[in-house]
Amino acid sequence: MAINIYNTLTRTKEPFEPLEDGKVKMYVCGPTVYNYIHIGNARPAIVFDAVRRYFEYRGYDVEYVLNFTDVDDKLIKAANEMGEEVPDIANRFIDAYLEDVGALGVKKAVHHPRVTENMDEIISFIQGLVDKGFAYEAEGDVYFRTRKFDSYGKLSHQSIDELRTGARIEVGEKKEDPLDFTLWKEAKPGEISWKSPWGEGRPGWHIECSTMAKKYLGDTIDIHAGGQDLTFPHHENEIAQSEAHNGSAFARYWMHNGYINIENEKMSKSLGNFVLAHDLVKKHDPQVIRFFMLSVQYRHPINFSDELLKGAKSSFERIQNAFQNIKYRKQASMDLVKNGQGQWLEEIIRFKQQFIQEMDDDFNTANAISVLFDLTKSANLYLQSEQTTTKVLDAYLELFTELTSVLGLELEQQTELLDEEIEALIAERKQARKDRNFERADQIRDELKDRNIILEDTSQGTRWKRG
Repeated sequence: MAINIYNTLTRTKEPFEPLEDGKVKMYVCGPTVYNYIHIGNARPAIVFDAVRRYFEYRGYDVEYVLNFTDVDDKLIKAANEMGEEVPDIANRFIDAYLEDVGALGVKKAVHHPRVTENMDEIISFIQGLVDKGFAYEAEGDVYFRTRKFDSYGKLSHQSIDELRTGARIEVGEKKEDPLDFTLWKEAKPGEISWKSPWGEGRPGWHIECSTMAKKYLGDTIDIHAGGQDLTFPHHENEIAQSEAHNGSAFARYWMHNGYINIENEKMSKSLGNFVLAHDLVKKHDPQVIRFFMLSVQYRHPINFSDELLKGAKSSFERIQNAFQNIKYRKQASMDLVKNGQGQWLEEIIRFKQQFIQEMDDDFNTANAISVLFDLTKSANLYLQSEQTTTKVLDAYLELFTELTSVLGLELEQQTELLDEEIEALIAERKQARKDRNFERADQIRDELKDRNIILEDTSQGTRWKRG
């Protein structure tokens, strides 16, 4: 069975055929690190992490690259407002990004390149475009000649004449044509800058991804992904730069995730309705947030509200509870029944096949989660049987673990307590007993018991062991 991908470039679903057998070269546009990311940035982090995980599940080696834009107009503005240096702000918010998406179950990329660490390559790339006549210098700035690239507009499916309408030259720009876009910006006094053949300056936004994709993945890559808002002009410009420079197709498959709406209204800073992922993971279980994000097929818009997140929590807990109930039943299973288990094992195999079928269809996580609900229903029916077998229970446990791992979800409801956490609770219980707060003391004992920690009160003090 082939994995089929909706390709923005062709507007059709196409079977995935890698450039190299067994390998996926995948580039995802990362954040501009001048602040904490909002949930609109968290969505591509989650959905393309799920895409990566599924490729790996199907046996591919995924060379996954996600960049950080660590120098930009927004960073320079933030640095001026905060009285800090650009690199300090970038480092702080890169760390915050990795912490926040890590909480959401997102694996680190194989490469996390930064613009500032690839400046020589960026300057060389721009010089290559100038040498080929696709770019020109104008008083310290460098622009790309858009009209010289004949297929400009092929990703966003717009003609050059349609794009020309409304295009204009801003104050201070020295373009030959309003459609031309910036590759290199002359530095203003006091701004962070780098030396180049055109003077002190810094890169334009679009050129960085073309350069880093080439450096880490080669002239042509398998998949380029990002938010729907990047289709034009960012990804359109990347195609023009890369194909003009490299003389070959840039990316074979283009994937774009849909927008996030807040209470049925498009999320926008101007409307003041954006939600920071940094705040959200403190308020809600990050696993529930991830489950919620994957409950809608990635290309479709998703509506966010606290009420919908509560619904996602209840749905996710249904799956978690079934998993935990199977584990509990397994401890007491006697394996007395030898007949009748075949039909359950066959059904479990069918659920796995259905899950793969749904994920093969353009990574339809929404339908894949529906399969998990069907698996949950089946498991609950099996648990109603008077007698169960370890073999079937193990099959359910293994499939729950396998499929949720593909989606980056964790079904264990509580992490194991660390020794120091146990000791702290025992100390609190001792103080509660001293204060004659026996209700709290008993509550702590019961809490530890639920976490499989057994207490033994002796004349030498309280001992504990894991059950």
